[in-house]
Amino acid sequence: MTELAKLLEKYEPVIGLEIHAQLSTRTKIFCPCPTDFGAEPNANTCAVCLGLPGALPVLNQAVVEKAIFAAFALNLRINEVSVFSRKNYFYPDLPKGYQISQYDQPFSVSGFVEIPTSERDETGRPTGWQLKRFRIQRMHIEEDAGKSLHEGMPDSATTSYVNLNRSGVPLVEIVSEPDFRSSWEAYDYVQYLRRALLYVDACDGNMEEGSLRCDANVSIRRRGSPTLGTRTETKNLNSFRFIQRAIDYEIARQVRVLEEGGRIVQETRLWNEREGRTYTMRSKEEAHDYRYFPEPDLPPLVITAETIAALRAKTPELPEPRRRRFAESYGLSLEDSSLMTTTREIADFFEACVEASGNARAAFNWIANELLARVPAEKLSLSTSPVTPAALAELIALIADGTLSNKLAKDVFERMLATGKPAKAIVQELGGGQVSDVGQIEAIAHEVIAGNPKQTAEYRAGKTPLFAFFVGQVMKATKGKANPQVVNDVLKRLLDAT
Repeated sequence: MTELAKLLEKYEPVIGLEIHAQLSTRTKIFCPCPTDFGAEPNANTCAVCLGLPGALPVLNQAVVEKAIFAAFALNLRINEVSVFSRKNYFYPDLPKGYQISQYDQPFSVSGFVEIPTSERDETGRPTGWQLKRFRIQRMHIEEDAGKSLHEGMPDSATTSYVNLNRSGVPLVEIVSEPDFRSSWEAYDYVQYLRRALLYVDACDGNMEEGSLRCDANVSIRRRGSPTLGTRTETKNLNSFRFIQRAIDYEIARQVRVLEEGGRIVQETRLWNEREGRTYTMRSKEEAHDYRYFPEPDLPPLVITAETIAALRAKTPELPEPRRRRFAESYGLSLEDSSLMTTTREIADFFEACVEASGNARAAFNWIANELLARVPAEKLSLSTSPVTPAALAELIALIADGTLSNKLAKDVFERMLATGKPAKAIVQELGGGQVSDVGQIEAIAHEVIAGNPKQTAEYRAGKTPLFAFFVGQVMKATKGKANPQVVNDVLKRLLDAT
């Protein structure tokens, strides 16, 4: 047991997460500027998102609809009335001097997700999955700020740059309750949130581009104590690995501070991946520091029950209910059902293949071991893959009826992926499928035995490992098309005959 593990028998981590997810709209929250990533700096801007005097915000209806779908994905209660507020603070990348957000009357509250989670061993393998519920306090709608650039320019040592393309990009902030007790629980939760938001098309989940970012609030307390410790916030974690490593580092740092008689300071910290540590960014603000007040240029947002009902009818099955259904209906393990529900596209492909083939295990094996391994390499998505669910089901049927051996099926699959042709057409091009005719295989086996008298004599004298030699010769003579089971049965009968 490590020294930290021993100390954690005395201390308990308490972790809460704030996820900022960019809603997948074509235009910004309060203006018609595009939200495209990678545009020239400051190209996607106008008087509204630049905060010029006299410019007024107008709420984008698509933002509200995407936020409703996000609320459905996280079992949140949507408030009939929510209010936009001004969150006042100064940054060079915030031209107005305030951010339009929501405060005491947020868009949605009181949600939860119930997901499998597990600690990991030293190699990163799960040690034991268990179902756990994590509560979500609220989700509110807000605009993003711009981006300050402090490195990557020729004069970065003396100059900072500001790119306002992200200013006004629509976000939801998803605030959890402090229900997490380890970095791996946080890791599993953020992975699920990303998957759920992708399922309902509320967010594209691209963490490298900043579409999904996490702030981790970490504190520790004596085990058994009802009193929470002083928390720190580690900002802008944009990968699952960074989230897990930053939380673990912060837990260890706080334990070390307390063990040395120090005091935890409430502050905002940043994660440095190169150094593998967090460091102080600034002292942590309280809500009153932002001087929230209702946004005078926007009326209250009213969501009717009719709107909610209409959009709920369009909501797809969510990933965790679907995973459980796959496990129960198709006999998949937790790991296998999780893989088949990684994205909505994979889940749809798998289910369509199962329906067409009637063979869930074979569908899983081909999708997991062949298709998913090849599609990214070919730079194709499943939706544009030449191998459709129906085409894969046809291949599975040819294996089931003995037309193809597993080896031949893999050769056919490669040609399907390369050409888009159906399995049956490729089998015809190759001169037919697997040879299972006993008489035909028996004739070839007689020729092989007669042509190798030395090996035949040695086998019959007790050198039984030579059996594999004869199998290989028959398979070679049939160009790999002979049914392996028939070959084995025929050879055993002929070689063992006296």
